[in-house]
Amino acid sequence: MSKLLRREVIPLAKGEIQAIIIMGGEGERGFIQRVYDMVAQIPYGKVATYGQIALYLGYPRAARTVGWALHALPEGTEIPWHRVINSQGRVSTSCLTHSADLQRAMLEEEGILFDGREFLDLALYRWEGPAGGRR
Repeated sequence: MSKLLRREVIPLAKGEIQAIIIMGGEGERGFIQRVYDMVAQIPYGKVATYGQIALYLGYPRAARTVGWALHALPEGTEIPWHRVINSQGRVSTSCLTHSADLQRAMLEEEGILFDGREFLDLALYRWEGPAGGRR
């Protein structure tokens, strides 16, 4: 049985509205904080996918919710949002505040290389997750 109970609309940064999945037993705010806590563990020079973060949190079908949570981060945050990418190894942000170019530049500053098609090598740069994390 899925832990995903229902979808609700909640306000995000700067007056935007986004549907978010409410998680059983903890509420959306608890889940969002867990996303931030997990993303904060991704080391310099490594990346994780949205789905990988969702899986490690015990919600393997909540990759989009991970993206929405990261989108809601305030400017100047210490959370390394830029280290979370799509499952193909590409930057995939449509956020106007944090462009794909900015995210790529931040990753390149950490030594992460992209090929001519704008992919990075997940086999090389993927974070293996927290100690004892779900795999």
